[in-house]
Amino acid sequence: MSIKKRVLLTALSLALAAQVHAQAAPAAATTSGTLVIVPAFGEVKHANDEATVSFAVEEQDKDRAAATARVNQKMKQGTEIVRREDPQAELKTVGYYTVPVYPEVPDGPRPLANPAVRRVPIGWRVGQYLEVKTRNLQALPKTAAAAQKVLNLNGIDYHVSPELAKRLDDERIAATYRNLNERIASIARAMGRNVNDAVIDTVDFEGSGNYAGGQAEAAPALMRMSAKRADVAEMPEPSFEPGETTLQMRLVGKVKFR
Repeated sequence: MSIKKRVLLTALSLALAAQVHAQAAPAAATTSGTLVIVPAFGEVKHANDEATVSFAVEEQDKDRAAATARVNQKMKQGTEIVRREDPQAELKTVGYYTVPVYPEVPDGPRPLANPAVRRVPIGWRVGQYLEVKTRNLQALPKTAAAAQKVLNLNGIDYHVSPELAKRLDDERIAATYRNLNERIASIARAMGRNVNDAVIDTVDFEGSGNYAGGQAEAAPALMRMSAKRADVAEMPEPSFEPGETTLQMRLVGKVKFR
């Protein structure tokens, strides 16, 4: 083969190789410098390890002093019962109230109010609340049953303790950032790019940009129940299920492809 023909074939081969490269390159070339907004989501769950229980006592009497005395006595008894059943619990008395009770107004047209006539109460409602915070969830039904001999069970709020919440927050952040990297890798594959060409420019852990949806915050498991006091020797234990708390986080990352 002559030198002229060899040169011609070499030039033709180089031209074909350049054409093939030009056809394969557009995907990378057109996405070079692209800024991508990537939302990510993380979630962790854990059984609740703490509960805040609300007890209440209320008395009504024509004599305000008599109603107050009974409330004070029952609250003292109830507090002593809870301390005996759960020595490690944190107790706090809140919401003491004294409310006058007036005669019911009959149905029908009401006479015009006379400022000179003073309304006279026919009785008094006196009450107080006891807030109990405990981590002894196993003994809580027994504690509640003992306290219900004197106090009313007003409500229960199950949640995670501050120490556990901090540990779960660390796990939530790690899970959310891991999801960000997973989504960046998926986006890079869809764009026909190498994930190593993706450079994280900004990470918004608040998800506060206009491109981010509303953050789904942790909603503590809440259970409400009420029970009237029963003057019996033995009170059956109530059934409690602590449930679990779900902590969620949303972040938004800005990623640029080189």
